Amino acid sequence: MAKRDYYEVLEVGRNATAEEIKKAYRKKAIQYHPDKNPGDKAAEEHFKEAAEAYDILSNPDKRSRYDRFGHAGVSGATGGGHAGGFTMDDIFSQFGDIFENMGYGGFSGAFSSRGGRTRRTVSRGSDIRIRVRLNLTEIAHGVEKKIKVNKQVACTACKGTGAKDGTAFTTCATCKGSGVVTQVVNTIMGRMQTTSTCPACGGEGKAIQTPCAVCRGAGVQARQEEIAFKIPAGVSTGMQLSIAGKGNAARNGGINGDLLVVIEEDEHPELQRDGHDLIYSLFVSVSDAALGTMAEIPTVDGKVKIKIEPGTQPGRVLRLRNKGLPELNGYGTGDLLVHVNVWIPKKLDREEQKILEKLAAAKNFQPAPDRNEKNFFERMRRMFGQ
Repeated sequence: MAKRDYYEVLEVGRNATAEEIKKAYRKKAIQYHPDKNPGDKAAEEHFKEAAEAYDILSNPDKRSRYDRFGHAGVSGATGGGHAGGFTMDDIFSQFGDIFENMGYGGFSGAFSSRGGRTRRTVSRGSDIRIRVRLNLTEIAHGVEKKIKVNKQVACTACKGTGAKDGTAFTTCATCKGSGVVTQVVNTIMGRMQTTSTCPACGGEGKAIQTPCAVCRGAGVQARQEEIAFKIPAGVSTGMQLSIAGKGNAARNGGINGDLLVVIEEDEHPELQRDGHDLIYSLFVSVSDAALGTMAEIPTVDGKVKIKIEPGTQPGRVLRLRNKGLPELNGYGTGDLLVHVNVWIPKKLDREEQKILEKLAAAKNFQPAPDRNEKNFFERMRRMFGQ
């Protein structure tokens, strides 16, 4: 099933402000919050969908890419460790401040010993940035790449917990297992009580009793991993793709970081790129320009032959439709523009010189530009201030 437009999900216009987007998300979160819709799978999916839309539209960089390229521009850019976007844990950990302001806790059904809801802080691994070079053929059709990356992965011995056998935990001495700590401070307004996530256990309510012997309590270990991913057709130099969950693992469990793929484009020996169009400079002889000929033109998929009409003038541009590069969203394809240049010999032997001297006086060799050509040269003179 195709993803809905993020603006449609939050029911805001494409020019909505950051505050309007946040307000719209808060409204959707209240409507579909699991506490208000227990056991309702449809409401849960709407809840996740709204969170994914808010994650993209509340981030200026992600929103810019989405406005330009649609869902393809932010593929893999949302939170969560899977292609479907956010998990419930991701939503509450990333947007927990919004839910607290609404009067909801971070995790549905999780209560502290004082009867209030606790908010568990989920750690996140760091991102990994790599550069991938593509040729024009790969850009034109898209490509699947496999690379080996040195990264931090969850420890297999303790399953990323950092505790021996993944079970050697004890109740946190700081928060007594509640996951939160309460402080009372004196202010000019009187005594104020604040509750925050326990700094000792990160809101888990438990501490490692016996560290894992393999990772020494870190929960991660260094390893080389082969990662396969697809690059869509139409990308360009400097564009960055995000592969969710393929970055470094978080210490002591949590959410993996992302793999950020920065695109670099190899220079083509004959074709130049101009957006989605390709440009080729074709040189023909004076005789071929006058008499006409067939010319072989390179494209991203091989050679093609085109006809050069008799009397073709220098500077003529021939357009080969749909022989350029596709747009990222697949809405169209650029053209191949062939710029015709007439090659004037720099040296002549005596025989060639005599032939040209005879032709120089011939009627058809006298310059006689038509109206369109005159207008072209007049525009060129004005452009260069002559």
